[in-house]
Amino acid sequence: MARRTIDLLWLEEPQSRRGRKKGLSLTQVVDAAIALADAEGLDAVSMRRVAQELGVVPMTLYTYVPDKAALLDLMVDALYLRMERPADDGPGWRERVRAVARENRALYDHHPWAAEISASRPPLGPGLMAKYEHELRAFEGSGLDDVETDSALTFVLGFVQHSARAAAEAKAVAERSAQTDAQWWQESGPLLEKVFDRHRYPLAVRVGEAAGAELGGAFNAEHAYAFGLERVLDGLGVLIDSKGRQ
Repeated sequence: MARRTIDLLWLEEPQSRRGRKKGLSLTQVVDAAIALADAEGLDAVSMRRVAQELGVVPMTLYTYVPDKAALLDLMVDALYLRMERPADDGPGWRERVRAVARENRALYDHHPWAAEISASRPPLGPGLMAKYEHELRAFEGSGLDDVETDSALTFVLGFVQHSARAAAEAKAVAERSAQTDAQWWQESGPLLEKVFDRHRYPLAVRVGEAAGAELGGAFNAEHAYAFGLERVLDGLGVLIDSKGRQ
């Protein structure tokens, strides 16, 4: 099955078989699945539902893709292949890594479902390889060895993926409650003042009030991302600086 998925990732179209809808291609199957995930979320994606969107019976879809796991790999790799990859974003590694983070955050903003897919066994297709090659270049000249470079990139991408999940969750909570975070805080803030004991929790009350007033709620996804990314870069900077002193 793994070999079959690899063949499909590298654009080896299945041979013609009886029962195929004339003109249907593997790219159309993948695009239909991506559109469905974009519109309704990852849970909506099934072989049966994608077949329905394409106007074919489910068994026809299996002649193109062996199972849902392979379909998900194809979907993610297609997104990777279509990502914009600027040639450069500055002479320093921080600027280049910040650009890598920005590119991945944009991917998740446009396709939130992609952040839900585990990165522990990524699709080994042309999209992933092009993405990996591009992103590794951000660390060129930093002094990191090959393993450290791979680990540093994994660290950055993991942070971005986690941040995207947190942002999507916050958005979903706001949509379910029909309130923005600012509206929720405006309503909840005064109520909390009545029940929080300032003498028992002086630090929590002081810091919580300051953060809530500044960020407009208990959690601000954009602030958390911007603040966290800079701390990720600071941490990598300590490692890179130490390499320069060796």
